[in-house]
Amino acid sequence: MSNSPTGGPPLAADPLTRAVLELDEYASGFGWDRPPRLFALVDTAQLRAQEPGLARRLDLDTADGSGDPGAGPPAQVSYTPIEQQELPEGQPLDEFLGTIAWPDAVGGCALTVERLMLPPAAEADVPDGLDEAGLTAWVAEHPRREEVRMTVAVLRDGSREAALRLRSKDAPTEVLTGPDLVPGLARALAATFD
Repeated sequence: MSNSPTGGPPLAADPLTRAVLELDEYASGFGWDRPPRLFALVDTAQLRAQEPGLARRLDLDTADGSGDPGAGPPAQVSYTPIEQQELPEGQPLDEFLGTIAWPDAVGGCALTVERLMLPPAAEADVPDGLDEAGLTAWVAEHPRREEVRMTVAVLRDGSREAALRLRSKDAPTEVLTGPDLVPGLARALAATFD
């Protein structure tokens, strides 16, 4: 993965990968230990056409969203993330996602969330009989735990992408991307379009 010329997140050819990397970089600007953030993803060209006032406020009123009135049209679709209100405290994430229904103008959605992860080798050490709270506490005390920020995006057509950033390697060049990195969360987000 190559770096962007400005030192920001790595460049990506796929529009959904670009959106995920932009959201990862946005979330990283707030630091760690933050609550989940939910975003609607809208087609930038449709947003400019249907909501020109909003597009101007978001600096998307030019052909490529760059602010350069002489810029040509984008080579492919791009997605504009629109942050939603804060997620309710105390409600499990899967329950909250089950309450969402997106309007037709929303082509996809994305979520950033922080979690603790263990390496696959640690799975053999999990004590039997732990409930969810017990497992969470056990993972939080494990010496090989890693804090990770996951940014997962899905489109109505089933496309998905994710970005993972470890707190121990907190740099734009250390972000791992791929469509199958967080399959459970991707499925939960896709279900918001059913």
